[in-house]
Amino acid sequence: MVGRVSYKQNLLRGAIALLVLIALPLSAFAADAAKGEVIAKRWCAACHLVTPDQTRANSDAPSFAAIAHKITSSKALTAFLTDPHPIMPDMNLTRSEIADIVAYIGTLKK
Repeated sequence: MVGRVSYKQNLLRGAIALLVLIALPLSAFAADAAKGEVIAKRWCAACHLVTPDQTRANSDAPSFAAIAHKITSSKALTAFLTDPHPIMPDMNLTRSEIADIVAYIGTLKK
């Protein structure tokens, strides 16, 4: 049967596609620091200095620049933002939003 794809061939193609997706590095789904800045301005700026040009924030909350220098591991920062803390409100951020915020904070390291 020329030109016709068998069930086994479709199954094999699907398995290969699945393996390719599994093997993709996490960087293929890279976080977006620009989106992270927008999210941080919306949700975090009431307490934290989120951007260098922001002038007011809660003095008890560390600036994002200070966080960038204190927490050097993106995994540690992701874990911190994923687990709700009594001091910080639980904003129910998605994993993608958390990754974007972590990427933005990473840009503040100088």
